[in-house]
Amino acid sequence: MSRIGKKPIAVPKGVQVTIEEGNHVTVKGPKGALTQQLHPDMIITQENGTLSVNRPSDNKQHKALHGLTRTLLNNMIVGVTDGWTRALEINGVGYRAALEGQTLVLNLGFSHQVRIDPPPNVQYVVGERKSANEPLSLVVRGIDKQVVGEEAARIRSLRPPEPYKGKGIKYAEEKIRRKAGKAGKAK
Repeated sequence: MSRIGKKPIAVPKGVQVTIEEGNHVTVKGPKGALTQQLHPDMIITQENGTLSVNRPSDNKQHKALHGLTRTLLNNMIVGVTDGWTRALEINGVGYRAALEGQTLVLNLGFSHQVRIDPPPNVQYVVGERKSANEPLSLVVRGIDKQVVGEEAARIRSLRPPEPYKGKGIKYAEEKIRRKAGKAGKAK
């Protein structure tokens, strides 16, 4: 039995879960609504304020889908109640981020500014830089974990961190493996 798949999911107050034919699940909560088509073989039951996922057989595919289905359901419930965030840091001389309405405007050393419009149900939060040596913080927020992660990865891919000076956009928890520069010529 899957350790993750067998755990029940508590449905908090204010969250409404609708399971339709073919495991088309809709979750509505205080932050918004999410819908997702889960695998039709999985058995999703809702009773007494909890959701549980069971598998119909012990074949390899059903074992793999058991924990996945439970995790996707849990991510939807957490998204509509608390939301998901992904923090980024921008390092580099002259590298800046600002918001113009909902649009994120980035100066990343290119000859032009990079403008990014957020997908639906996603917003950007730009922090303040306290000193010139500190990185600038940028947070991507939303209710869908997958969309938030993809958006953060898309922003990071504009200027990934380089290993010599650490300039670029990195995840807040990411560690950059630094390299030594050129060694002087030996005589």
